Amino acid sequence: MKKIVSIILFLVTGVHVFAEDQSIDQVINDAFQPITDVVCSIVFFSFSFEVSGEQVSVPFVLVWLVTGAIFFTAYFKFINFRGFKTAIDIVRGKYTKPGEEGEVSHFQALTAALSGTVGLGNIGGVAIAISIGGAGATFWMIVAGLIGMSSKFVECTLGVKFRTIQNGVVYGGPMYYLEQAFSTKAIGKTLAIIFAVACVGGSFGGGNMYQSNQAFSQFSNLDYVQTNWTWLANNGWAFGLFLALIVGVVILGGIKRIASWTDKIVPFMVGIYVLAALIIIFSNFAVIPDAFMEILNGAFAPTAIGGGVVGVMIQGFKRSAFSNEAGIGSASIAHSAVKTEEPVTEGLVALLEPFIDTVVICTMTALVLVITGFHTNDTLKGVDLTSAAFGSVKMFSWFPKVLTVAVILFAFSTMISWSYYGAQSWAYLFGKEKAADISYKVIFCGFVVVGAAANLGAVIDFSDAMIFLMSFPNIIGLVVLAPVVKEELDKFMLRIKEN
Repeated sequence: MKKIVSIILFLVTGVHVFAEDQSIDQVINDAFQPITDVVCSIVFFSFSFEVSGEQVSVPFVLVWLVTGAIFFTAYFKFINFRGFKTAIDIVRGKYTKPGEEGEVSHFQALTAALSGTVGLGNIGGVAIAISIGGAGATFWMIVAGLIGMSSKFVECTLGVKFRTIQNGVVYGGPMYYLEQAFSTKAIGKTLAIIFAVACVGGSFGGGNMYQSNQAFSQFSNLDYVQTNWTWLANNGWAFGLFLALIVGVVILGGIKRIASWTDKIVPFMVGIYVLAALIIIFSNFAVIPDAFMEILNGAFAPTAIGGGVVGVMIQGFKRSAFSNEAGIGSASIAHSAVKTEEPVTEGLVALLEPFIDTVVICTMTALVLVITGFHTNDTLKGVDLTSAAFGSVKMFSWFPKVLTVAVILFAFSTMISWSYYGAQSWAYLFGKEKAADISYKVIFCGFVVVGAAANLGAVIDFSDAMIFLMSFPNIIGLVVLAPVVKEELDKFMLRIKEN
């Protein structure tokens, strides 16, 4: 097994790290550590300043994403609010014409993209933000989600606008609109390549290995598994192999098969999770006003965290950015496959993503944590904290087991969506031939096994860095092409008024 892992990593990273006395964990982390150190130092460059006598560190990438979201919200005159009802109508099929080019419906494109963002960040990531920044982080998380809707609108409109269709297969995303964004083609091509390379790296890491690792972690901790399937609970590679086979069957079918899975899995997962959260929230109806007051007070409390209000704000913005990926550009790849001849219709559909992902699901998690009092727990973290909060309610003492299944499904849906993002970027870099497509998917499935078998360490930092690296070329392209999107929006809105 170690030799197989070492060969895969050598082919991907160019670093030969295998030694007989090394564990799989050591092999993986030794391969990624040098690359991780360089990439993280660039992507997560931070600047510090003093607030209320305390030093606050702000990652530049966070400022980059939030500033972009504010700009697009202002430039498009709050399209995140005024386009909301129209977006719902489009998903319902109101403005759809039969026979339009593309591969999937508006609803399927939305669920395919949501499956790449709705997941562990909504369950465990919110708990991390609140445990660090207090209940007030929820307020700033919601604010960031609302302005992030504008970023999603712009990037997904452009994804459809500049897509190409070859033999009925759609190719789209930032790679294609970045290439067209500049009069100097060399600049656009360079930014497109940077995005594509980062997207492939992110698909192997955060979109794959991290997901399979956390899925196995939840699976192996089930009492039934530990009691009856002891061997499987202690051999992540076997779980990873089984998961890789299922993932492989789905992703080999392309976006149509991926969408046919996500349009069933995502509503089911979100439905179960939101229903359980709502029951807990409304069964404690009397304390809901107190919970919201604690969130609002915490958002503006000067002593809530190092740096006061600024510190709490950073935690909320960070969690929102990590969860909904607005401005990253990944979702525009999935939305590019939609059946439409009017790009702005899919941009409007896409603005629903951050709302569902952050404003609805993340807020539900936060309210459960605050209402049950687990937001002040210092001993548990991440998914374990959220699970304990749900399980603390008598009628939901069984919910941690259901949450484990949900985590595995979330991880699975994220993997199949990110495999599509990575495959599209791979095709941009290495060509659209069948051999190139199959080679990517085989490597992707191999990393599913690796992720489940290892303690990832440096790989997590690497994958986070690669995913957020995507935002730098993407935001530049979005700003340059904003007038193109505005023209598309004005034409569509005029047509609606005339009809």
